[in-house]
Parts: sequence; structure tokens; C-alpha cells
Amino acid sequence: MNPIVRPRRLRQSPAVRRWVSQTRLHPADLVLPLFVKEGISEPAPISSMPGVVQHTLDSLVEAAREAIDAGVGGLMVFGVPAERDEIGSGATDPDGILNVALRRLRDEFGASTVLMADLCLDEFTSHGHCGVLTETGAVDNDATLEIYGRMAVAQARAGAHVVGPSGMMDGQVEVVRAALDDAGFTDVIVLAYAAKYASAAYGPFREAVDSALQGDRATYQQDPGNLTESLREVRLDIEQGADIVMVKPATLYLDVIAAVKQTSDVPVAAYHVSGEMAMIEAAAANGWIDRDRMVTEQLTAIKRAGAQIILTYYAAEVARRLG
Repeated sequence: MNPIVRPRRLRQSPAVRRWVSQTRLHPADLVLPLFVKEGISEPAPISSMPGVVQHTLDSLVEAAREAIDAGVGGLMVFGVPAERDEIGSGATDPDGILNVALRRLRDEFGASTVLMADLCLDEFTSHGHCGVLTETGAVDNDATLEIYGRMAVAQARAGAHVVGPSGMMDGQVEVVRAALDDAGFTDVIVLAYAAKYASAAYGPFREAVDSALQGDRATYQQDPGNLTESLREVRLDIEQGADIVMVKPATLYLDVIAAVKQTSDVPVAAYHVSGEMAMIEAAAANGWIDRDRMVTEQLTAIKRAGAQIILTYYAAEVARRLG
């Protein structure tokens, strides 16, 4: 007896599959992370992230323009300073590389894109941690918060539409929101890195920002085995004023994205991180996978899990492909 119910009817051609697709990527879903390095005269390739570079100010503007023209929804900017100190002074300096880059991009593009700034000290400290240290070498949560508040205001003054506190300090969203409001930046959006795991997938990023980190960040980033902790962090960040919450990494934590989506009443973002990119590139270089299909499949999975916004180094490339 022949089957009456044939689900394959809805898979028979590209046109039919496209017609019934439940999850569609759109260029506006995507945010392109960009690195700008102080003191270089030309873009510097990042060996573990093929196709990604540390930008000069001029090349940063050009890369931003290409991404905007492709329809990418936003840009997340990371600064790589020439000099660092124990307290990350360059993060709050109006003439620090990140703030200079934000001003340049805001002057160039205005409100034609969403300009986002990473709000963390790890790129600016000589020890590579996301906060200032005590005499015993532990990260001092509350002393770090005071700097985060000043950093948020500096980024807003430089032109950021969105600040992204990513250090996983307790109370960071509340402090950042209060500092912005007190300085008159009530319209600046807070994108909270609410569920940021202590992942092995950040290695290439540390090359990208010339990280000086010794040891790990397990005392403040989340344990990979925990889910309910993420939901608590998300709840606290929303209570403290987060406009958007983010899960990082993305494909390794699709279950977390899905759970956050079920509980959050603000938009959910996810960061497709450097190590996730590097694994794709390494496997493709060995001929083991179809690179472009894998990129699209991973980003689709992230969106299917519930992320409305996806930070990915493939943003401009995929946006152009989506057309």
C-alpha cells in the first residue's frame, strides 16, 4: 500500500523548500564585529581567523561601509590599544583607540547603522582580565563596576548607539544604565552579555585583541555545564535595565538560547564566536566540509534556536549572499 501522507512533497524542489521554510536569515539580523588597532599603518591579518583583520581607522571605515551597503544590521567595535596598564585606562580615555574609532564611524555613518561598542576592560588591561585586580590577583567586582560606568559614558559620548557590557561582573547592567542616565544618555541601548560562558572557543579572539591574559576567567564567566544559572543572569540583567540580552558562544549553547528565548521579554542575541568560525575555516581548508553551506547552516540554527540578533564574523559575506 502506498503512503497517503508524504512529507517529501514539501521538499521536492528549491522553490518549494524556500516557500515552506520556517526559519529565514535576513541581513538585518546580522552584526559584524570589527577590530581596530592603534598604531598600525595597514590592516593586519589574524592568522586564526582567515579573512578577519585588525583594522586601521581608515580600513575600519571602509569595512563598515561595505557591511552597511550589504544590509548588515549593525557593527560591534573592539579596540586594540598600543599601550596597556593595570586598570585599563585607555578604555575611558576620550582619545583611546576605541572611542576615537566610534567617533569616526558615527561621524561617517550617523544613524544609518547601529553602532555598538564592546564594554569590557580585557583589551585594555596589562593582565588581560575583564576587571581590575586585588592585591591577591582576584578580579575586584565592585571596583571594576565603577570603571564600567565611566567607560559607558565615554562610549556614548563618542557616538555608540549601543554599549555591550561583556565582563560578567555582578551588577554591571545596573551600574551602566545608571551612569548613562545620569549623564543624559537615556536613549543609549544596553546589550547585556547575560550568559557568557568560560569557553574554549575564544582562543582566536585573544589573538585578535593581542590579549595578555594569563590563566582563565572561570571565576566570573559561567560554567559550561550550567543552564539555570544563565536564566538567573538573564532575569537579573533584564530587571537591571538591559534592553537586549545575549548568549555567548552560540552554536555550542543552542539549548541556552532556546531557554532564554522562552523566558525573555526583550530581544535575544547570540555571538557566533571566533573559535566557532575557526573550526569552520580549518575543516573547510582540509576539504572536510562545504564552507558556505556550513556557515549558513550554523547561523540558521542560531536563529532557529531563538536568537533575533546574531553577531558573526561572516555577517557581511552572508548578507551579500542573501542579497
